[in-house]
Amino acid sequence: MPKVDIAFDTYHDYDAMTAHLKALAAKYPGLCTLTSIAKSFRGREVWFMTITNPETGPALEKPGFYIDAQIHAEEHATSATALYACWYLLTRYGHDAEVTRLVDQQVFYIIPRINPDGAEYALTAPYHPWCGNGRFLPGEDRIDGLIPQDINGDGYIVQMRVPDPRGEWKKDPDEPRILVQREPGEEGGEYYRLYPEGLIENYDGVHVQIDPQEDGNMNRNFPINWSPQEYGAGAYPFSEPEAMGMGQVILNHPNIAGMCAYHTHGGIILRPSMMKFDAEMSPPDLALYKDLGAVGERLTGYPTISTYEEFTPDKSKARHGSLKDWVYEEMGIICFSTELWDLERTAGVPKEGYYNLGPRDAATTRQVFDWVVEHLGAHGFRDWEPFDHPQLGPVEIGGMVYIWSYRNPPGTLLEEICHNNVLFNLRHAAAAPRIAVDSLDVEALGADLHKVTAVVSNHGYLPTNLSDVAVQNGVAKPVSVTLDCDGADLLMTPDTVALGNLAGRNERRYAYSNWGQQWSPVTKKVEWLVRATRPGAAVTVTAASEKGGTHRETAGL
Repeated sequence: MPKVDIAFDTYHDYDAMTAHLKALAAKYPGLCTLTSIAKSFRGREVWFMTITNPETGPALEKPGFYIDAQIHAEEHATSATALYACWYLLTRYGHDAEVTRLVDQQVFYIIPRINPDGAEYALTAPYHPWCGNGRFLPGEDRIDGLIPQDINGDGYIVQMRVPDPRGEWKKDPDEPRILVQREPGEEGGEYYRLYPEGLIENYDGVHVQIDPQEDGNMNRNFPINWSPQEYGAGAYPFSEPEAMGMGQVILNHPNIAGMCAYHTHGGIILRPSMMKFDAEMSPPDLALYKDLGAVGERLTGYPTISTYEEFTPDKSKARHGSLKDWVYEEMGIICFSTELWDLERTAGVPKEGYYNLGPRDAATTRQVFDWVVEHLGAHGFRDWEPFDHPQLGPVEIGGMVYIWSYRNPPGTLLEEICHNNVLFNLRHAAAAPRIAVDSLDVEALGADLHKVTAVVSNHGYLPTNLSDVAVQNGVAKPVSVTLDCDGADLLMTPDTVALGNLAGRNERRYAYSNWGQQWSPVTKKVEWLVRATRPGAAVTVTAASEKGGTHRETAGL
């Protein structure tokens, strides 16, 4: 069968994405399975790929790593990165030592495109910065106010600049195609108001009403601090079938030991919390997040930051109902949200602040504008065109094509972004707890009696409980060790022994100190007394951890 070739310098629509996933599943049936976890409102499947080597054990007996992408319609680079993860794991298996080891020892759960309806709409002209799913398409959920539309028919939904002496904007004196903020107290110039391109339903002739979309943000549809006041939160947690499918995947795979949710905004790696200051978080977990995040920064160039402290401009409006906080705060899973692509940094603008809704000053605006015009042309910036608006009168339509400038990189830069971020995913996956029976010894005591001793260790970086929060919430499952006898009777010690949690290497970040974090056991021992009842008797010891996998050893008596 020929090699599966996938172009990673372009963006794929639903049919192309489906074809690529099915081709990978057909080429590598021994390593992956492709299923659907939900059907969208518009009838599209939400594809789910599982990747592991079944010959090395059942998937649920291995640590799992979860990746999802494109929960927001406009974030096309995310599904490209998740598709790249599928392709990279499958094509590099047997050729790359780390990939081979991970696919043998672990399992990857990947949802390449959570939001196929929204993605299809946002990939199709007229290009529109929109993040909703298929419950409503833009405008279907509104009765009054401005409804974004391509009113000049150029295939792009951009902005309208409306002459207005009360306006906040003015033309840049050095480059009149861009607008800069009017200064406080400034008077006597030519000023503008900026609105999304579109028509106004039930316009009163005075106020341009712009309402948030009812349908828009499935990353507020999860059952943690859920609030109906959040933009796009849905009618109730998991009200959207795509989000419900995600939730079922996570809950049905309790072996998930790490997660990455992909987004696009600013080239950063977001960590919890979305609701708390760092000082309110568990100190061990905060240290763990920072250490793993430092690996991500080295591999991707993206800084790791607090969602609440550094990515929430208004602390009174913390984000509710998000995936990352749900899986960490409730289940203790270490989850990052990676925001791919930083237009400003690529254009040579020094990084100052992380949640930028637009350039911070005139010089930055000009620098970004120059890069976009040079590298993207009319696909990234639309020259202003006069238009006779039926409600607002003479306006101009144009400006930055947000979805193809700030939100997603040009295809020429896409593959490198995919590659570097997938490398971080693999390193995060490799940090999972890994349970092993280090030794299984049988000592003959006479009279067919034998002492069986098993030594069990966590060989991973993370503890078997993953996080301090998991222990606090009572959701961390203990490591168990079970003895099965074949031709022998167990005389002493229960057949299954709970060892509690086993620490990982992350706890020992420096040489021992009385004033530092105290070390917990990485290794524990269990002993049994058995009597052989026939020749050829044997015992099997199984060490099992929900997050750290299962390992078995057998010894004869």
